[in-house]
Amino acid sequence: MDAMYGEIKIERTLTPKQKPNEDKLVFGHEFTDHMFEMDWNKEQGWHDPRIVPYGPLTLSPACNCFHYGQETFEGLKAYRCEDGSIRLFRPEENFKRLNNSNDRLSMPQIDVDFAVNALKKLIEIDADWVPHKKDTSLYIRPFMIGTEPSLGAHTSNQYKFLIILSPVGAYYATGLSPVKIYVEDQYVRAVRGGTGFAKCGGNYAASMKAQDIAEAEGFSQVLWLDGVERKYIEEVGAMNVFFVLGDEVVTPALQGSILPGITRKSVIELLRSWGVKVTERRISAEELVEAYKEGKFTEMFGSGTAAVISPVGLLRYEGTDMVLSGGKIGELSQKLYDSLTGIQWGRVEDPFGWSVKIL
Repeated sequence: MDAMYGEIKIERTLTPKQKPNEDKLVFGHEFTDHMFEMDWNKEQGWHDPRIVPYGPLTLSPACNCFHYGQETFEGLKAYRCEDGSIRLFRPEENFKRLNNSNDRLSMPQIDVDFAVNALKKLIEIDADWVPHKKDTSLYIRPFMIGTEPSLGAHTSNQYKFLIILSPVGAYYATGLSPVKIYVEDQYVRAVRGGTGFAKCGGNYAASMKAQDIAEAEGFSQVLWLDGVERKYIEEVGAMNVFFVLGDEVVTPALQGSILPGITRKSVIELLRSWGVKVTERRISAEELVEAYKEGKFTEMFGSGTAAVISPVGLLRYEGTDMVLSGGKIGELSQKLYDSLTGIQWGRVEDPFGWSVKIL
């Protein structure tokens, strides 16, 4: 598979860095010794794949990505299991989604099998960086940037694809604690026809103002509404969202403005394997309030790579505070968290074939 874009050249660092203290890992602050890098242009396509020492990039200040935002990225993890093996969780899904994002931003596609293979080689080289402490992991950030040095507002003629790695601590260092969120009714994250379904920096930049306000008011995240009617639920912060309404689990349907999460997909498949009714549809904030008043809205959680499952203990909408699961983690949220993390770290059987062993 390497031959598709040329053999992956490997240049090992001559000055390995000291590994960080696994008891004090901070998300996204420490990086491993090496990174993967590959270039694209119209004449050659993808070429010169290489694993090189981690370090700064030399780019023109006129690069497309700085001025017109041609940038996409992904996030996944490598896990060190109790038997010492290192595993990935559904990595092909991340690179398929990267291609979907690239298509929306008019950026080149990358072969999924090649990307997974390149990632495996990179992790093999930096295997010692996969932390050993319980619930720690190696965060993986593949990303693509437009690098043509031109201030013309057009599609870049040059790109870089990179993968960098960062050891991270347990997301819930003190236990799986429910968060407080509120429905955002002033700002809009995305609309159908835009880039809401793509994983690109612009979506996150557009959400930061509301996030800063939420944190200043004592909330962890905001729950976004659709950008047209301003009534239907979309995402919570940087995560997909689920609601337990009676004997049914409801999650907003993917209609072009919501990120198609890998964890979201896994949650739906896992729930359905348990015989739980899962419905993907539009759901309004008003419907949630009514269901809460009727005693049907009992549990809520977000899903994403970083947290896996993030239970919500309080949801505020137009002055109404809805306390869910008594402000504690709900039974279904806990079961999903235990099952997904159990598969990821190899603690329980994986009947779906999601776990990919590297070493």
